[in-house]
Amino acid sequence: MRGCHGWLAACDSRYEWTMAKVDVAIVGAGFSGLCAARVLRAAGKNVVVLEARDRVGGRIHTVTHATGAPVDLGGQWVGPQQKNIRALAAELGVETFPTYTSGDNVLCFRGRLSRFGGVVPPLRGAPGRHVDAALAKLDALAKTVNPKAPWKTKDAKRLDGMTARSWLDLHVKDKAAHDIVAITLESVYASDPDDLSLLHALFYIRAAGGMGPLLATEGGAQQDRFVGGAQRVADALAARIGGVRTHTPVRRITHEGGGVRLWGDGFEVDARRAIIAVPPTLAARIACDPPLPGTKDQLWQRFPMGSVIKCFAIYESPWWRERGLSGHAISDVGPVQAVFDATPASGIPGILMGFFEGHEARTWAFAGEAARKKVLLSCFARYFGPRARTAIDVVEKDWADDPWARGGYVAFLPPGAWTNFGPAWRDPVRNLHFAGTETSSKWFGYMEGAILAGERAAHEVLAALA
Repeated sequence: MRGCHGWLAACDSRYEWTMAKVDVAIVGAGFSGLCAARVLRAAGKNVVVLEARDRVGGRIHTVTHATGAPVDLGGQWVGPQQKNIRALAAELGVETFPTYTSGDNVLCFRGRLSRFGGVVPPLRGAPGRHVDAALAKLDALAKTVNPKAPWKTKDAKRLDGMTARSWLDLHVKDKAAHDIVAITLESVYASDPDDLSLLHALFYIRAAGGMGPLLATEGGAQQDRFVGGAQRVADALAARIGGVRTHTPVRRITHEGGGVRLWGDGFEVDARRAIIAVPPTLAARIACDPPLPGTKDQLWQRFPMGSVIKCFAIYESPWWRERGLSGHAISDVGPVQAVFDATPASGIPGILMGFFEGHEARTWAFAGEAARKKVLLSCFARYFGPRARTAIDVVEKDWADDPWARGGYVAFLPPGAWTNFGPAWRDPVRNLHFAGTETSSKWFGYMEGAILAGERAAHEVLAALA
Protein backbone atom coordinates (compact mmCIF):
# COMPACT_ATOMS: atom_id res chain seq x y z
CA MET A 1 0.00 0.00 0.00
CA ARG A 2 2.49 2.61 -1.18
CA GLY A 3 1.80 6.14 0.07
CA CYS A 4 -0.57 4.88 2.79
CA HIS A 5 -0.49 4.90 6.56
CA GLY A 6 -0.81 1.26 7.61
CA TRP A 7 -4.25 -0.15 6.93
CA LEU A 8 -5.59 2.38 4.46
CA ALA A 9 -5.37 2.44 0.66
CA ALA A 10 -5.38 5.90 -0.88
CA CYS A 11 -8.70 6.85 -2.41
CA ASP A 12 -9.72 3.20 -2.68
CA SER A 13 -13.26 2.64 -1.44
CA ARG A 14 -13.27 -0.97 -2.62
CA TYR A 15 -10.82 -1.98 0.06
CA GLU A 16 -12.69 -4.03 2.67
CA TRP A 17 -12.65 -2.60 6.17
CA THR A 18 -14.94 -2.31 9.18
CA MET A 19 -12.79 -0.89 11.97
CA ALA A 20 -9.76 1.37 12.12
CA LYS A 21 -7.69 3.39 14.59
CA VAL A 22 -6.05 6.66 13.59
CA ASP A 23 -4.71 9.82 15.16
CA VAL A 24 -7.17 12.06 13.33
CA ALA A 25 -10.36 11.39 11.39
CA ILE A 26 -11.59 14.07 9.00
CA VAL A 27 -15.19 14.25 7.82
CA GLY A 28 -15.39 15.68 4.31
CA ALA A 29 -12.94 15.60 1.38
CA GLY A 30 -13.48 19.09 0.05
CA PHE A 31 -10.52 21.46 -0.05
CA SER A 32 -10.82 22.12 3.68
CA GLY A 33 -10.69 18.48 4.73
CA LEU A 34 -7.97 17.61 2.23
CA CYS A 35 -5.78 20.54 3.28
CA ALA A 36 -6.25 19.67 6.96
CA ALA A 37 -5.11 16.13 6.14
CA ARG A 38 -2.13 17.49 4.25
CA VAL A 39 -0.89 19.47 7.27
CA LEU A 40 -1.44 16.56 9.64
CA ARG A 41 0.27 14.07 7.35
CA ALA A 42 3.27 16.39 7.06
CA ALA A 43 3.45 16.37 10.86
CA GLY A 44 3.57 12.56 10.84
CA LYS A 45 0.03 11.89 12.01
CA ASN A 46 -2.03 8.90 10.92
CA VAL A 47 -5.09 10.38 9.20
CA VAL A 48 -8.19 9.13 7.41
CA VAL A 49 -10.52 11.36 5.39
CA LEU A 50 -14.12 10.10 5.24
CA GLU A 51 -16.13 11.37 2.27
CA ALA A 52 -19.81 10.59 1.65
CA ARG A 53 -19.67 11.25 -2.09
CA ASP A 54 -18.16 9.04 -4.77
CA ARG A 55 -15.54 11.72 -5.43
CA VAL A 56 -13.46 14.35 -3.64
CA GLY A 57 -13.82 18.11 -4.01
CA GLY A 58 -17.07 18.82 -2.16
CA ARG A 59 -18.67 21.86 -3.76
CA ILE A 60 -15.99 21.74 -6.43
CA HIS A 61 -17.25 19.43 -9.15
CA THR A 62 -15.98 19.27 -12.72
CA VAL A 63 -17.59 16.95 -15.25
CA THR A 64 -16.48 16.21 -18.81
CA HIS A 65 -19.06 16.95 -21.47
CA ALA A 66 -19.50 14.70 -24.52
CA THR A 67 -17.60 17.34 -26.51
CA GLY A 68 -14.61 16.80 -24.24
CA ALA A 69 -15.05 20.18 -22.56
CA PRO A 70 -14.58 20.41 -18.78
CA VAL A 71 -17.67 21.91 -17.11
CA ASP A 72 -17.33 23.30 -13.59
CA LEU A 73 -20.68 22.60 -11.97
CA GLY A 74 -19.35 24.01 -8.70
CA GLY A 75 -16.72 26.58 -7.76
CA GLN A 76 -14.48 27.60 -10.61
CA TRP A 77 -12.87 31.04 -10.22
CA VAL A 78 -9.70 32.11 -8.47
CA GLY A 79 -8.37 35.63 -7.93
CA PRO A 80 -4.86 37.08 -7.55
CA GLN A 81 -5.42 37.75 -3.83
CA GLN A 82 -6.14 34.06 -3.18
CA LYS A 83 -2.54 33.04 -2.65
CA ASN A 84 -3.02 29.63 -1.07
CA ILE A 85 -5.24 28.02 -3.70
CA ARG A 86 -3.05 29.43 -6.45
CA ALA A 87 0.11 28.08 -4.83
CA LEU A 88 -1.52 24.69 -4.26
CA ALA A 89 -2.63 24.44 -7.89
CA ALA A 90 0.83 25.41 -9.13
CA GLU A 91 2.47 22.83 -6.85
CA LEU A 92 0.14 20.15 -8.21
CA GLY A 93 0.76 21.12 -11.83
CA VAL A 94 -2.67 22.62 -12.54
CA GLU A 95 -2.45 25.78 -14.62
CA THR A 96 -4.86 28.71 -14.71
CA PHE A 97 -6.10 30.81 -17.61
CA PRO A 98 -7.82 34.21 -17.60
CA THR A 99 -11.58 34.52 -17.63
CA TYR A 100 -12.63 35.89 -21.02
CA THR A 101 -13.30 39.63 -20.68
CA SER A 102 -12.61 41.01 -24.16
CA GLY A 103 -15.48 42.94 -25.69
CA ASP A 104 -18.55 44.50 -24.13
CA ASN A 105 -20.74 43.26 -21.33
CA VAL A 106 -24.52 43.41 -21.76
CA LEU A 107 -27.00 45.16 -19.48
CA CYS A 108 -30.67 44.36 -19.86
CA PHE A 109 -32.44 46.98 -17.74
CA ARG A 110 -35.98 48.28 -17.84
CA GLY A 111 -36.54 46.42 -21.11
CA ARG A 112 -33.59 47.98 -22.94
CA LEU A 113 -30.27 46.44 -23.95
CA SER A 114 -27.01 48.36 -23.64
CA ARG A 115 -23.33 47.55 -23.66
CA PHE A 116 -20.90 48.47 -20.90
CA GLY A 117 -17.40 47.85 -19.60
CA GLY A 118 -16.21 47.43 -16.04
CA VAL A 119 -17.61 45.56 -13.06
CA VAL A 120 -20.93 47.22 -12.21
CA PRO A 121 -23.16 48.44 -15.07
CA PRO A 122 -23.12 52.23 -15.19
CA LEU A 123 -26.40 54.14 -14.99
CA ARG A 124 -26.52 57.65 -16.37
CA GLY A 125 -26.86 60.65 -14.10
CA ALA A 126 -28.16 60.41 -10.55
CA PRO A 127 -28.92 56.64 -10.57
CA GLY A 128 -25.31 55.89 -11.41
CA ARG A 129 -24.05 58.13 -8.64
CA HIS A 130 -26.39 56.39 -6.21
CA VAL A 131 -25.02 52.96 -7.20
CA ASP A 132 -21.45 54.11 -6.69
CA ALA A 133 -22.32 55.73 -3.37
CA ALA A 134 -24.17 52.64 -2.10
CA LEU A 135 -21.32 50.27 -2.93
CA ALA A 136 -18.78 52.67 -1.41
CA LYS A 137 -20.89 52.92 1.76
CA LEU A 138 -21.13 49.13 2.03
CA ASP A 139 -17.38 48.90 1.52
CA ALA A 140 -16.75 51.46 4.26
CA LEU A 141 -19.11 49.68 6.67
CA ALA A 142 -17.45 46.35 5.91
CA LYS A 143 -14.09 47.78 6.99
CA THR A 144 -15.50 48.24 10.50
CA VAL A 145 -16.32 44.52 10.86
CA ASN A 146 -14.15 42.33 13.05
CA PRO A 147 -13.54 39.37 10.69
CA LYS A 148 -12.39 36.99 13.43
CA ALA A 149 -15.33 37.83 15.71
CA PRO A 150 -18.10 39.65 13.78
CA TRP A 151 -20.29 39.78 16.89
CA LYS A 152 -17.65 42.04 18.50
CA THR A 153 -17.98 44.61 15.71
CA LYS A 154 -18.85 48.11 16.86
CA ASP A 155 -22.62 48.56 16.50
CA ALA A 156 -22.95 44.82 15.82
CA LYS A 157 -26.44 44.57 17.34
CA ARG A 158 -27.84 47.22 15.02
CA LEU A 159 -26.11 45.82 11.94
CA ASP A 160 -27.20 42.28 12.80
CA GLY A 161 -30.76 43.41 13.50
CA MET A 162 -31.55 44.29 9.91
CA THR A 163 -31.37 42.57 6.54
CA ALA A 164 -29.27 43.69 3.62
CA ARG A 165 -32.56 44.56 1.90
CA SER A 166 -33.75 46.80 4.73
CA TRP A 167 -30.43 48.66 4.58
CA LEU A 168 -30.91 49.15 0.83
CA ASP A 169 -34.44 50.40 1.38
CA LEU A 170 -33.17 52.95 3.90
CA HIS A 171 -30.11 54.17 2.06
CA VAL A 172 -30.75 53.76 -1.68
CA LYS A 173 -33.91 55.67 -2.52
CA ASP A 174 -33.40 55.78 -6.29
CA LYS A 175 -35.32 52.76 -7.62
CA ALA A 176 -32.97 52.03 -10.54
CA ALA A 177 -29.89 52.21 -8.34
CA HIS A 178 -31.63 50.11 -5.68
CA ASP A 179 -32.35 47.35 -8.20
CA ILE A 180 -28.80 47.28 -9.58
CA VAL A 181 -27.27 47.01 -6.11
CA ALA A 182 -29.77 44.29 -5.13
CA ILE A 183 -28.90 42.26 -8.27
CA THR A 184 -25.20 42.69 -7.49
CA LEU A 185 -25.62 41.41 -3.94
CA GLU A 186 -27.77 38.46 -5.00
CA SER A 187 -25.15 37.37 -7.53
CA VAL A 188 -22.51 37.40 -4.79
CA TYR A 189 -24.43 35.56 -2.06
CA ALA A 190 -26.81 33.33 -4.11
CA SER A 191 -29.37 34.55 -1.59
CA ASP A 192 -31.93 37.31 -1.58
CA PRO A 193 -30.93 40.48 0.29
CA ASP A 194 -34.12 39.89 2.30
CA ASP A 195 -32.56 36.76 3.82
CA LEU A 196 -29.16 38.07 4.83
CA SER A 197 -28.19 39.79 8.02
CA LEU A 198 -26.54 43.09 7.11
CA LEU A 199 -23.71 42.19 9.49
CA HIS A 200 -23.20 38.92 7.63
CA ALA A 201 -23.23 40.67 4.25
CA LEU A 202 -20.61 43.11 5.53
CA PHE A 203 -18.52 40.31 7.07
CA TYR A 204 -18.51 38.53 3.70
CA ILE A 205 -17.23 41.69 2.00
CA ARG A 206 -14.61 42.19 4.73
CA ALA A 207 -13.47 38.57 4.45
CA ALA A 208 -12.76 39.13 0.74
CA GLY A 209 -10.79 42.31 1.37
CA GLY A 210 -13.47 44.68 0.06
CA MET A 211 -15.94 45.20 -2.74
CA GLY A 212 -13.22 45.53 -5.36
CA PRO A 213 -11.67 42.07 -4.95
CA LEU A 214 -15.11 40.54 -4.39
CA LEU A 215 -16.81 41.86 -7.54
CA ALA A 216 -14.04 42.33 -10.08
CA THR A 217 -13.06 39.92 -12.83
CA GLU A 218 -9.69 41.37 -13.79
CA GLY A 219 -7.83 41.84 -10.51
CA GLY A 220 -10.64 40.23 -8.52
CA ALA A 221 -12.13 36.93 -7.43
CA GLN A 222 -13.32 36.03 -10.94
CA GLN A 223 -10.02 36.70 -12.72
CA ASP A 224 -8.88 33.16 -13.56
CA ARG A 225 -10.08 29.60 -14.05
CA PHE A 226 -8.30 26.25 -13.90
CA VAL A 227 -7.26 24.52 -17.11
CA GLY A 228 -9.28 21.31 -17.19
CA GLY A 229 -11.49 22.42 -14.29
CA ALA A 230 -11.12 22.99 -10.56
CA GLN A 231 -11.71 19.28 -9.85
CA ARG A 232 -8.20 18.58 -11.08
CA VAL A 233 -6.73 20.38 -8.07
CA ALA A 234 -8.82 18.38 -5.60
CA ASP A 235 -8.12 15.08 -7.36
CA ALA A 236 -4.38 15.69 -7.46
CA LEU A 237 -4.29 16.71 -3.80
CA ALA A 238 -6.25 13.64 -2.71
CA ALA A 239 -3.95 11.37 -4.70
CA ARG A 240 -0.90 12.95 -3.11
CA ILE A 241 -2.00 12.75 0.53
CA GLY A 242 -3.72 9.34 0.30
CA GLY A 243 -6.00 7.89 2.94
CA VAL A 244 -9.23 9.22 1.46
CA ARG A 245 -12.30 6.99 1.71
CA THR A 246 -15.21 7.82 -0.61
CA HIS A 247 -18.75 6.40 -0.33
CA THR A 248 -18.31 6.74 3.44
CA PRO A 249 -20.87 9.03 5.10
CA VAL A 250 -20.40 9.54 8.84
CA ARG A 251 -23.71 9.14 10.67
CA ARG A 252 -22.73 9.34 14.32
CA ILE A 253 -19.87 10.47 16.54
CA THR A 254 -19.38 9.35 20.13
CA HIS A 255 -16.81 10.52 22.67
CA GLU A 256 -15.15 7.52 24.23
CA GLY A 257 -12.19 7.53 26.59
CA GLY A 258 -9.77 10.17 25.45
CA GLY A 259 -10.93 10.25 21.86
CA VAL A 260 -13.86 9.85 19.50
CA ARG A 261 -15.50 7.07 17.54
CA LEU A 262 -17.06 7.79 14.15
CA TRP A 263 -19.80 5.46 12.94
CA GLY A 264 -21.09 4.92 9.42
CA ASP A 265 -22.72 2.29 7.25
CA GLY A 266 -20.73 -0.81 8.14
CA PHE A 267 -17.64 0.90 9.55
CA GLU A 268 -16.23 2.45 12.71
CA VAL A 269 -13.17 4.65 13.14
CA ASP A 270 -11.49 5.36 16.48
CA ALA A 271 -9.51 8.60 16.54
CA ARG A 272 -7.81 10.78 19.11
CA ARG A 273 -9.33 13.85 17.44
CA ALA A 274 -11.74 14.54 14.58
CA ILE A 275 -12.24 17.47 12.22
CA ILE A 276 -15.70 18.17 10.80
CA ALA A 277 -15.13 19.81 7.40
CA VAL A 278 -18.62 19.89 5.87
CA PRO A 279 -21.23 22.70 5.62
CA PRO A 280 -23.02 23.51 8.91
CA THR A 281 -26.36 22.14 7.70
CA LEU A 282 -24.73 18.74 7.08
CA ALA A 283 -22.64 18.82 10.23
CA ALA A 284 -25.85 19.30 12.21
CA ARG A 285 -27.19 16.00 10.81
CA ILE A 286 -24.40 13.95 12.38
CA ALA A 287 -25.65 12.58 15.68
CA CYS A 288 -23.24 13.30 18.55
CA ASP A 289 -23.10 11.57 21.93
CA PRO A 290 -22.93 13.45 24.18
CA PRO A 291 -24.76 16.12 22.20
CA LEU A 292 -22.98 19.26 21.10
CA PRO A 293 -23.58 22.36 23.23
CA GLY A 294 -26.93 23.98 22.51
CA THR A 295 -25.24 27.19 21.37
CA LYS A 296 -23.36 25.34 18.62
CA ASP A 297 -26.47 23.49 17.48
CA GLN A 298 -28.57 26.66 17.59
CA LEU A 299 -25.99 28.43 15.42
CA TRP A 300 -26.03 25.59 12.89
CA GLN A 301 -29.83 25.72 12.83
CA ARG A 302 -29.47 29.32 11.66
CA PHE A 303 -26.84 28.61 8.99
CA PRO A 304 -28.79 27.68 5.81
CA MET A 305 -27.26 27.23 2.39
CA GLY A 306 -27.87 29.63 -0.45
CA SER A 307 -29.98 28.58 -3.43
CA VAL A 308 -28.43 28.23 -6.87
CA ILE A 309 -28.96 26.24 -10.06
CA LYS A 310 -25.89 26.57 -12.26
CA CYS A 311 -26.57 26.08 -15.98
CA PHE A 312 -24.46 25.79 -19.12
CA ALA A 313 -25.50 26.18 -22.75
CA ILE A 314 -22.98 24.52 -25.05
CA TYR A 315 -22.41 25.70 -28.64
CA GLU A 316 -20.09 24.65 -31.43
CA SER A 317 -18.10 27.85 -30.94
CA PRO A 318 -18.17 31.03 -28.80
CA TRP A 319 -19.99 32.99 -31.51
CA TRP A 320 -20.76 35.98 -29.23
CA ARG A 321 -17.08 36.86 -29.27
CA GLU A 322 -17.34 37.52 -33.00
CA ARG A 323 -19.93 40.17 -32.17
CA GLY A 324 -17.57 41.93 -29.78
CA LEU A 325 -19.28 40.58 -26.66
CA SER A 326 -17.62 39.17 -23.57
CA GLY A 327 -20.44 36.75 -22.79
CA HIS A 328 -21.16 38.52 -19.50
CA ALA A 329 -24.68 39.86 -19.01
CA ILE A 330 -26.67 41.36 -16.12
CA SER A 331 -30.44 41.79 -16.13
CA ASP A 332 -33.12 43.19 -13.84
CA VAL A 333 -35.54 40.60 -15.25
CA GLY A 334 -35.14 36.93 -14.43
CA PRO A 335 -35.09 34.21 -13.96
CA VAL A 336 -31.46 34.10 -15.16
CA GLN A 337 -30.00 37.48 -14.28
CA ALA A 338 -26.23 36.83 -14.42
CA VAL A 339 -24.41 35.19 -17.35
CA PHE A 340 -20.71 34.52 -18.00
CA ASP A 341 -18.52 33.03 -20.72
CA ALA A 342 -17.50 29.55 -19.51
CA THR A 343 -15.66 28.46 -22.67
CA PRO A 344 -12.66 26.23 -21.84
CA ALA A 345 -9.05 27.30 -22.32
CA SER A 346 -8.98 25.64 -25.75
CA GLY A 347 -11.66 28.02 -27.04
CA ILE A 348 -13.90 25.17 -28.22
CA PRO A 349 -16.75 24.52 -27.69
CA GLY A 350 -18.40 27.80 -26.78
CA ILE A 351 -20.13 27.76 -23.41
CA LEU A 352 -22.39 30.34 -21.78
CA MET A 353 -23.07 29.90 -18.08
CA GLY A 354 -26.07 31.30 -16.22
CA PHE A 355 -27.45 31.12 -12.70
CA PHE A 356 -30.87 30.75 -11.19
CA GLU A 357 -30.20 32.32 -7.79
CA GLY A 358 -32.08 33.00 -4.58
CA HIS A 359 -35.84 33.04 -4.99
CA GLU A 360 -35.51 32.31 -8.73
CA ALA A 361 -33.67 29.06 -7.94
CA ARG A 362 -36.30 28.09 -5.39
CA THR A 363 -39.17 28.93 -7.75
CA TRP A 364 -37.74 27.20 -10.82
CA ALA A 365 -36.70 24.11 -8.88
CA PHE A 366 -40.36 23.08 -9.08
CA ALA A 367 -40.63 23.68 -12.84
CA GLY A 368 -38.56 20.75 -14.08
CA GLU A 369 -35.44 20.50 -16.23
CA ALA A 370 -37.19 20.97 -19.60
CA ALA A 371 -38.85 24.20 -18.48
CA ARG A 372 -35.58 25.52 -17.06
CA LYS A 373 -33.76 24.75 -20.31
CA LYS A 374 -36.38 26.63 -22.31
CA VAL A 375 -36.32 29.73 -20.13
CA LEU A 376 -32.51 29.64 -19.85
CA LEU A 377 -32.10 29.81 -23.63
CA SER A 378 -34.83 32.44 -23.80
CA CYS A 379 -32.87 34.63 -21.38
CA PHE A 380 -29.64 34.09 -23.33
CA ALA A 381 -31.44 35.04 -26.56
CA ARG A 382 -32.73 38.21 -24.91
CA TYR A 383 -29.17 39.24 -24.03
CA PHE A 384 -27.17 37.98 -27.03
CA GLY A 385 -29.63 37.45 -29.86
CA PRO A 386 -31.61 34.52 -31.37
CA ARG A 387 -28.50 32.45 -32.08
CA ALA A 388 -28.37 31.72 -28.35
CA ARG A 389 -31.33 29.33 -28.82
CA THR A 390 -29.22 27.01 -30.98
CA ALA A 391 -27.31 25.32 -28.14
CA ILE A 392 -26.29 21.74 -28.88
CA ASP A 393 -26.79 20.84 -25.22
CA VAL A 394 -27.68 22.25 -21.81
CA VAL A 395 -26.13 21.00 -18.58
CA GLU A 396 -27.32 22.02 -15.11
CA LYS A 397 -26.67 21.39 -11.42
CA ASP A 398 -29.21 22.25 -8.72
CA TRP A 399 -27.06 22.33 -5.61
CA ALA A 400 -30.07 22.14 -3.29
CA ASP A 401 -30.76 18.68 -4.71
CA ASP A 402 -27.25 17.49 -3.90
CA PRO A 403 -27.66 15.37 -0.73
CA TRP A 404 -24.14 16.24 0.43
CA ALA A 405 -24.46 20.00 -0.10
CA ARG A 406 -28.18 20.91 0.17
CA GLY A 407 -27.52 24.27 -1.48
CA GLY A 408 -24.81 26.58 -2.72
CA TYR A 409 -22.54 28.31 -3.09
CA VAL A 410 -22.15 28.84 0.63
CA ALA A 411 -24.10 29.05 3.88
CA PHE A 412 -25.21 32.43 5.25
CA LEU A 413 -26.55 33.87 8.47
CA PRO A 414 -29.89 35.70 8.88
CA PRO A 415 -30.48 38.59 11.32
CA GLY A 416 -29.60 37.97 14.93
CA ALA A 417 -27.47 34.86 14.44
CA TRP A 418 -24.00 36.42 14.67
CA THR A 419 -24.71 38.46 17.77
CA ASN A 420 -26.59 35.72 19.62
CA PHE A 421 -24.51 32.67 18.75
CA GLY A 422 -21.26 33.96 17.20
CA PRO A 423 -18.91 32.73 19.98
CA ALA A 424 -19.88 29.14 19.07
CA TRP A 425 -18.76 29.69 15.46
CA ARG A 426 -15.61 27.59 15.20
CA ASP A 427 -14.37 26.81 18.69
CA PRO A 428 -13.51 23.12 19.28
CA VAL A 429 -15.95 20.99 21.31
CA ARG A 430 -14.18 18.35 23.39
CA ASN A 431 -12.24 16.31 20.81
CA LEU A 432 -14.02 17.77 17.77
CA HIS A 433 -12.64 20.58 15.63
CA PHE A 434 -14.40 22.43 12.83
CA ALA A 435 -13.27 23.43 9.36
CA GLY A 436 -14.95 24.18 6.03
CA THR A 437 -15.08 27.50 4.22
CA GLU A 438 -17.94 28.60 6.51
CA THR A 439 -15.44 28.75 9.39
CA SER A 440 -12.94 31.01 7.64
CA SER A 441 -12.44 34.67 8.53
CA LYS A 442 -10.77 35.26 5.15
CA TRP A 443 -12.41 34.50 1.81
CA PHE A 444 -15.44 32.95 3.49
CA GLY A 445 -17.29 30.91 0.85
CA TYR A 446 -14.33 30.43 -1.49
CA MET A 447 -11.75 27.72 -2.12
CA GLU A 448 -9.20 30.00 -0.48
CA GLY A 449 -11.32 30.18 2.67
CA ALA A 450 -11.71 26.41 2.71
CA ILE A 451 -7.94 25.90 2.58
CA LEU A 452 -7.30 28.43 5.35
CA ALA A 453 -9.97 26.86 7.55
CA GLY A 454 -8.60 23.36 7.05
CA GLU A 455 -5.08 24.43 7.91
CA ARG A 456 -6.29 26.31 11.01
CA ALA A 457 -8.19 23.25 12.26
CA ALA A 458 -5.17 21.02 11.61
CA HIS A 459 -2.92 23.26 13.68
CA GLU A 460 -5.50 23.25 16.48
CA VAL A 461 -5.38 19.45 16.45
CA LEU A 462 -1.58 19.36 16.45
CA ALA A 463 -1.49 21.69 19.45
CA ALA A 464 -4.04 19.51 21.27
CA LEU A 465 -2.08 16.32 20.55
CA ALA A 466 1.30 17.77 21.50
